[in-house]
Amino acid sequence: MDEPHPESTPTAGGPREVGIQFRKAGRVYRFDPGSLELSAADRVVVETERGTALGSVVTPPRPRRGTKGNQLPRVIKKADTRDRAHEDANKHHEKEAHRLCCRRIRERGLQMKLVKTDYAFDGARALFQFAASEHVDSRDLSRELAQHLHLRVEMKQIGARDETKATGGLGPCGRELCCSSWLREFAAISVKMAKEQDLALNHSRLAGMCGRLKCCLRYEYDTYLVLKRGLPRTGTRVKAITGDGEVIRHNILRQTVILRRAEDGIEVEASLEDLVVPKPDA
Repeated sequence: MDEPHPESTPTAGGPREVGIQFRKAGRVYRFDPGSLELSAADRVVVETERGTALGSVVTPPRPRRGTKGNQLPRVIKKADTRDRAHEDANKHHEKEAHRLCCRRIRERGLQMKLVKTDYAFDGARALFQFAASEHVDSRDLSRELAQHLHLRVEMKQIGARDETKATGGLGPCGRELCCSSWLREFAAISVKMAKEQDLALNHSRLAGMCGRLKCCLRYEYDTYLVLKRGLPRTGTRVKAITGDGEVIRHNILRQTVILRRAEDGIEVEASLEDLVVPKPDA
C-alpha cells in the first residue's frame, strides 16, 4: 500500500478525498471517491498498486488536500453482496493457509512463530507475518507454500510490537490493548518518559504485553513536562513557610515539593504558595 499523500490546505470545491483503512486500528490512506456518496463505516472496493482491495471508510469525502494535480488512487465502488461473499471466502482460505504454514514450519524445525495470514482481495497473493528472535531464512518455505497454494506468497518478519498489535489482548489496565483497538502508529518510547513522571524504573511494571515499554508512557508525558516547569529542581535550596531546606523530590500532579529541612532533617511538603524564595526556572 502506498504511503498517504502529504496533507496541505484543502482546495475549495473541486476534487475530493476519502480516508480508508484496511484493518482495525490500521493506518488511514487517502483515496479519490470520484462521484460516490460515501459515509463512515461504508465498505468499499479500491484500487491499489497491488491490485484491488476491500477497505472501510473512516473519513467521509471532503475537499482534496495536497498539491495541485496530485493523483490519488481511486475508489472503484461500494462493496456489494458478491464482494462481501468473496471476502468471507478469502477468510476461509486464510485459515487453511495458516494451518498449512504452521505445519510446514514445524516439519522444517524453523524457529519462528506464525502470527497472521492475509489474503489479497483478488486471491492472487498471500502475506504470512511471523515473529522470530533472530533473522529466519524463509525462502524455501515461501516457495513450497506458493506451489501448494498456487498463488504468490510473501513472508514478512515483524517485531514484538507489531506481533502484539496483530494478536490483540487485554492490557494491565483491564482494557483492550491500545495498539490493537485504536492506535494506528507506534511512537518512540523511552525510559526518560517514565523518569519525568516519577515512575519506579521497574521493567515488569513499565513493560507492555509486547515486552517493550508501554505506549501509554507517552500519553501524559508532555503534560508532566509542562507541570514540572513551575517547580524548583531537585537539589535546589529554598525558603518556605514550612522551613528552609533542600528539594528532594516532587509531587507533580499536586504541584508540591518535598523538602528536607536544614534545621532538623525532617521531610515536609510545601506548595508553590509556601515557597518564599523559589528558584527561578532555568
